[in-house]
Amino acid sequence: MTIKVIRISDEPIEKWSDDLEVPDGEIGEFAVCGPVVTKEYYNKPECTKLAKIYDGKKLYHRMGDVGYKGKDGDFWFCGRKSHRVRAKGGDMFTICCEGVFNAHPSVFRTALVGVPDGDWEKPVICVELEKDTDKSSEEIIGELKKTAGNFEHTKNIDTFLIHPSFPVDIRHNAKIFREKLALWAKEKVER
Repeated sequence: MTIKVIRISDEPIEKWSDDLEVPDGEIGEFAVCGPVVTKEYYNKPECTKLAKIYDGKKLYHRMGDVGYKGKDGDFWFCGRKSHRVRAKGGDMFTICCEGVFNAHPSVFRTALVGVPDGDWEKPVICVELEKDTDKSSEEIIGELKKTAGNFEHTKNIDTFLIHPSFPVDIRHNAKIFREKLALWAKEKVER
């Protein structure tokens, strides 16, 4: 298998070009090429058009995942392309941002979502607390805001919302339905 990191786009890319690749360390979209890559989606030509890039006889599949290639040659996952927040200061990625806040001892998990804000999205962190926390929600949010300011990629996040229990896929409790959370967050922010 060959793995490439290409510039992020929501548009089809019909033909492979080496200038699609981003430099090591820059976040882009993963594209893979190899014998297990399927040629098309069954009866879904629009999905095929968005996910496949042709390079002569080779075919690259756009994974829908974003990340980067480190200097050591390892690939680092930063989240799903469709879950990125299109913030005024640049795209923000779920795994990168959430990891900062998930480290708080009173936090069970967080989810970065975007709330419409003109031409951009306002980054919002939804927070699900640990059941046994003895701190108030206000105290925890204050600590999370302080933590956000300590990192370049989270410093623009100033909205934190406590959610009682994230909507998740019943098959595996880790897959958060971010689309539902984003609607919930939008309603809370607009009040």
